[in-house]
Amino acid sequence: MSAAIQSHLTPMFDEDGLLIDPENWNPSLAQDVAAQFGIAPLSKDHWRVIHALRLYFGKHGVAPAMGYVCYAQDQNKMCVHDLFGTCLNAWRVSGLPNPGEEAKSYLSDM
Repeated sequence: MSAAIQSHLTPMFDEDGLLIDPENWNPSLAQDVAAQFGIAPLSKDHWRVIHALRLYFGKHGVAPAMGYVCYAQDQNKMCVHDLFGTCLNAWRVSGLPNPGEEAKSYLSDM
């Protein structure tokens, strides 16, 4: 495969490590991104949070309150931080697009 074609098929990330086009996301890519941040292998609890984030974003187009995500998964309110280190890492692994500066600040502080 030529480098030009391979480059075209490779998902593109922005300067913050966020997937530009969420349509390029897949579970294999999630595993690769998680490994880059030292979050591997992904457990059942990781996948529950990933699917919850993707579902919420798909319905509302914004980042949810992470405590809500944990509550909905019957986990402690810090589950996203415990599983991913930061909420922004969870957002990255979930393959969601750049949520904007204010949301990135919120996601980074958690």
